[in-house]
Amino acid sequence: MAADHTGLLVYLRDPIMRNLLLPGVLAGAFTVVTCAILSPLVVVRRLGFIGQGISHSAFGGVGVAAVLAAFGLIAVGGAAEFAVIAVFCIAAALGMGLIADRRRTPEDSTIGLFLVGSMALGALLFAYARDHALSAGRAADTRSWESILFGSVMNAGGAEVLLAAIVMGVVLLTLGLIRRPLLFWAFDEEAARGFGVPGGPIRAGLMIMLALVVVAAMKTAGVVLASALLVLPGATALRLSDRLGRVIAISLATALVGLIGGMALSIDRDWQPGPCVVLVMTGMFVAALVWSSVRSPRGHAGAAQGG
Repeated sequence: MAADHTGLLVYLRDPIMRNLLLPGVLAGAFTVVTCAILSPLVVVRRLGFIGQGISHSAFGGVGVAAVLAAFGLIAVGGAAEFAVIAVFCIAAALGMGLIADRRRTPEDSTIGLFLVGSMALGALLFAYARDHALSAGRAADTRSWESILFGSVMNAGGAEVLLAAIVMGVVLLTLGLIRRPLLFWAFDEEAARGFGVPGGPIRAGLMIMLALVVVAAMKTAGVVLASALLVLPGATALRLSDRLGRVIAISLATALVGLIGGMALSIDRDWQPGPCVVLVMTGMFVAALVWSSVRSPRGHAGAAQGG
């Protein structure tokens, strides 16, 4: 891996390559940092599958945005497209929470319904949008399924950097305002309810933050892999510590090392960056799992399960 990092540094030292790569590095850094901050909460609250459901629901939002673009109502890749996808993801996240509150529909079944339904809707709408744009003489959306599913951080520009920075700012500001009741609810929902912490609004706020992060992460890792960025940093950190400050620090380090290592691997092997980033983070989780098991057989199992 050392050679890969050296290769990346060589590219960043070159003025032309630096101008091409720096936006992707910045957009990716803002995105993975935001994911890393939320990741411990996702793991502790066992929201990994919900994160996957939201990320896959984004594909339905892409389909809706593609249809609007095909009719000339919005521009592909613009702020309006982000707004459409974000609204779709937020609606899906809140819908999951609302329906799953009813005992007749278990949470995993609800998430599965939204996941497959949104993927199917997105696929059909995306195909319809292309056909309509061509028949109307407009430029069709040229993005491939591969780029939507797996992202392409190397193609990020100034707009993606700004988007990732804004989402990070919104999430950090929100966490700063509700951090105490959010942490209380995350670690002991029953006790929090007894002390008057409104679990419903807190959960809804977390779902909205996850939806925004997923939309921002689509450019870095795509629809399929965005949920991995919300799980792996926190899961790695919770294998190594059960102290909040250290968990957040380790989660951030895991995310940033995964980003740089993944991009270096992508450049060195000419592979897609999104899967490479997730692959490096997965390797770090496996290393943390082995380390914690060797250091203490009982280690941080309780922390990893949210204890």
